[in-house]
Amino acid sequence: MERYRTTRPGTSRRRTRRLRAGLVALTAASGLLLTACGAGGGSDHSSKTSDGSDRTGFPAPAAPTAGENKGQDSLESPSPDHLSTFALDVDTASYGYARRTLAEGRRPDPSTIRPEEFVNSFRQDYEHPDGNGFTVTVDGARTDRKNWSLVRVGLATRPAHQMGARPPAALTFVIDISGSMSEPGRLDLAQQSLDTMTDRLRDDDSVAIVTFSDKAETVLPMTRLGSHRGKIHDAIDSLEPTYSTNLGAGVETGYATAVEGRRENATNRVVLISDALANDGDTDPDSILDRISTARREYGITLFGVGVGSDYGDALMERLADKGDGHTVYVSREDEARKVFCDQLPQNIDLTARDAKAQVAFDPRTVADFRLVGYDDRRVADGDFRNDRVDGGEVGPGHTVTALYGVRTRPGAGGHLATATVRWLDPGTRDPHEQSGELETGALHDSLWDASPRFQVTAVAAYFADSLRQGDRRWSSLPGDPGLGELGDRAHELARKTEDKDVRQLADAIEQAGRGQG
Repeated sequence: MERYRTTRPGTSRRRTRRLRAGLVALTAASGLLLTACGAGGGSDHSSKTSDGSDRTGFPAPAAPTAGENKGQDSLESPSPDHLSTFALDVDTASYGYARRTLAEGRRPDPSTIRPEEFVNSFRQDYEHPDGNGFTVTVDGARTDRKNWSLVRVGLATRPAHQMGARPPAALTFVIDISGSMSEPGRLDLAQQSLDTMTDRLRDDDSVAIVTFSDKAETVLPMTRLGSHRGKIHDAIDSLEPTYSTNLGAGVETGYATAVEGRRENATNRVVLISDALANDGDTDPDSILDRISTARREYGITLFGVGVGSDYGDALMERLADKGDGHTVYVSREDEARKVFCDQLPQNIDLTARDAKAQVAFDPRTVADFRLVGYDDRRVADGDFRNDRVDGGEVGPGHTVTALYGVRTRPGAGGHLATATVRWLDPGTRDPHEQSGELETGALHDSLWDASPRFQVTAVAAYFADSLRQGDRRWSSLPGDPGLGELGDRAHELARKTEDKDVRQLADAIEQAGRGQG
């Protein structure tokens, strides 16, 4: 897996255990389905057009003919194009797990660091559309490294509170009851949370419960709340920890239960709660996903993964979520759990876009090199941008998605720099839609630290992820890296300016990483 690709415009690229808080927060799961939190504000440095074109005569290019895509690139032998294409991703688990690891005095394994999940863990200042679809914001700032800038591509959906009354929910909870769940604050708190959730869901909602250890079992088939709350409480109270972790059996049985109990005109979702340390049965994510492919593709039942535990199977959960048309988060503290279950889960219940992809076209007249930060597992062949049979990402209301690029401009060149286009399918009709935004060199801030506070937070998060990946020769450095010392100072100042608790926690994590270096 590569990280940043130095690309002559532009090379083709494909691409806790404190279960306490996470599961206690399940008590809010009824509210999850009703509300979501979105970012506000806009950018003074972007302009927006629609239908994949811009005003400079440098449109998002049409899909190339068969065989035109060059394949995956490398630092040594870039191929000559100017495009960057990737599937949208709103996961945040990598950042949450890194924070947990640092708080315990350990250094995260570089293979668990996905920079886009650091960047996407913070609120942004993008405008949101009035209707369905996305807004596209493109802005940037020059770094201290000569001719290098950071360019931010921001996508936002309509806030959830504008989406109207939600449809009924049909939720299948797939719960890990392996031996490790017997420790206090894990399964017991999950049961308490599910009990409270049962009392708060609407009468027209439905719940199913699947458990797994060495084997999987449907403890409760899809059951309408209504007058059946006592039955649901009994099923929750019967859960007991047992043996090993056959996650594959749990996912397969969970999807089978979801399909059997599927409701028309309702939101049908599978919510997996586990440390993802599969040690029994099928442990290969691709094989597991093959066995549930019908449920995913024909019925559109997607996966929301909630990772817990100081020992956590990050790679398996991330793969399941990415290829399972879903999302994954990680929780280790009460405040994180509230954020996940009160903000993020509702945004992942309903969908506003399916198979969403982004393509950034850099202008070779002004851009010499560019590097996409992260999205290593989400790269899409440039020629598949408008191929709607190729999977993209699923995005719900109230979401923002950010991609950050390191861009080297040609000395003395000015004018159009890049056009960013997002393409998605309507979740109901599957009709394709596109929206675009553009950036001129003259709109670049003269200094990164003169840009908007939210832009600076994005940069700090990306540089932090970059520092945690150092030491692995597969990754090159993000241009303009100020080092952990200055980065921590910047983060603390931004926490003061934004009065944002999440940014304060970022500053604390950077400090912990700095102490680990010493």
